[in-house]
Amino acid sequence: MSIRVERVTTPARTGVWVGIAAIVLMVAAFTGALVVRRAEADWIHFRLPLIIYINTLVLFASSTTLERARARLATGSGWLAVTLGLGLLFVMGQVLAWRNLAAQGLFLATSPSAAFVYVLTALHGIHLLGGVAALAYVLGRIRRAQGVAGALDAAALYWHFMGVLWLYLLLLLTLQL
Repeated sequence: MSIRVERVTTPARTGVWVGIAAIVLMVAAFTGALVVRRAEADWIHFRLPLIIYINTLVLFASSTTLERARARLATGSGWLAVTLGLGLLFVMGQVLAWRNLAAQGLFLATSPSAAFVYVLTALHGIHLLGGVAALAYVLGRIRRAQGVAGALDAAALYWHFMGVLWLYLLLLLTLQL
């Protein structure tokens, strides 16, 4: 006997997919620009700060806590709050990474390679803050005992996409720098 799980398409989930498509197109454009620009003589090679790799662990921990919140939908507000905290910790870690780059003399205008690091990590951070806002909205609905299944599903889709996108950006930057 098999159990068939149907995923209901909600307006929120559809909106998230449209947003994901737009983000993928933007990142594809930046990837193409980075690959073409890397061939120029003024490309500087440097190592990414260690905090960027630590941030990766923070982001994946947040995906785990989000899934715990989803598994305990009625009582998952604690795990959702932890997910929010980890998301904010990730963004703070990105700021520390930028400070580390600045301490090395690498600024937005220093070189094209440094500019790509700043721009790509900033864009990811801004989009991740959008995910934090979505999760905060869901957390508020849980605390007011309003229906949250559809909203949490859409927010989780976006959050996990941000994790996959971060892995892609980290791999891209690590290989191109």
